[in-house]
Amino acid sequence: MNVMGSAPTAHERAIRFTGNWREYLPIAASNVLLIIVTLGIYRFWAAARQRRYLWSRTEVIGDRLEWSGTGKEMFIGFLIVTLVLLPFFLFFQFLLPALVARGKAEAAGGVFMLFYVAILYLAGVARFRALRYRLSRTWWRGIRGGSDEPGWNYGGEYLGRIALAGITMWIAWPWMATALFRSRWNEMSFGSLPFRSTLDAEGLKRRWAGIYLIPLALLFVGGIAGATIGLGGRSASASAVVVALIVMIYLAIPLLTLHWYAKYYRKAAETMSLGELEFGFDATTWQWLKLFLGNIALAVVTLGFGLAYWGYRNWAFMVRHMHLYGEIDVTALGQSATRVPTEAEGFADAFDIGAL
Repeated sequence: MNVMGSAPTAHERAIRFTGNWREYLPIAASNVLLIIVTLGIYRFWAAARQRRYLWSRTEVIGDRLEWSGTGKEMFIGFLIVTLVLLPFFLFFQFLLPALVARGKAEAAGGVFMLFYVAILYLAGVARFRALRYRLSRTWWRGIRGGSDEPGWNYGGEYLGRIALAGITMWIAWPWMATALFRSRWNEMSFGSLPFRSTLDAEGLKRRWAGIYLIPLALLFVGGIAGATIGLGGRSASASAVVVALIVMIYLAIPLLTLHWYAKYYRKAAETMSLGELEFGFDATTWQWLKLFLGNIALAVVTLGFGLAYWGYRNWAFMVRHMHLYGEIDVTALGQSATRVPTEAEGFADAFDIGAL
């Protein structure tokens, strides 16, 4: 990775995380305390504090990132979304039961489907606008990111592709996920440089097929084994085989899904560019599994306090496995001309869409 006119030494990384858990401890502890005292309201300011720290400890080509978002704008965004979602809440609480009670089940079902479609559409808009907001609040060398697109068209695409994936029993998920990734990032920019993604489902289809085929194979083999043991008059052993089979399937599906996402993130990074810069990501399935198991163990051992460290651990993991290649002339990198959104990520917060 080269900044035009300045080549780093061999041991330097273009992107690196310099934070440590001891330094982050006072932020995590005070955030937890204030969230409890304020009955959860402080969580918006806690998120802003967390991001300011994480961004400030992330160096990209020798300069640190800056987070300019505030807890106030995130709180206001949440209030706006609460008003938008209020009709949905009132419908599910009062109107739907009333229609059913009056014998209008078909009308209730039709209205329910319309509301469900609207929720899916808003979830797509939320994903797009959350990315746009976070880029607009991320600064590097006085330059920020963003997008001029409001996300309404992406919401329609998200709805259509989710419906198609659902109709195919989620077999079309790799095509859906990769197409939506391209659509989001190809509308984003940083400074005067556009992001470009050529991500496709090639190389991901086999791993996704394994999520279906391996559990079915386990079910088939286990069924034959259980039937054979049962015919031999050993019903207790047959029951044990069935229980073991169920446990294996419940473990196999999430592990196979994680295996797919590990490849997905690597390929997503490899097919992404920003001007002349190219990206890389090298986290393996085993490394992802260690991250998740470590998060769970940390939360259990600390009786829940470790949850405050999940964002820190996830961010550090992503940055430490991220790579940048190529050259960039920072003197020619202009400021972004995209509009700075005044609203925060209230929709994303309502739909539980994480920062990563």
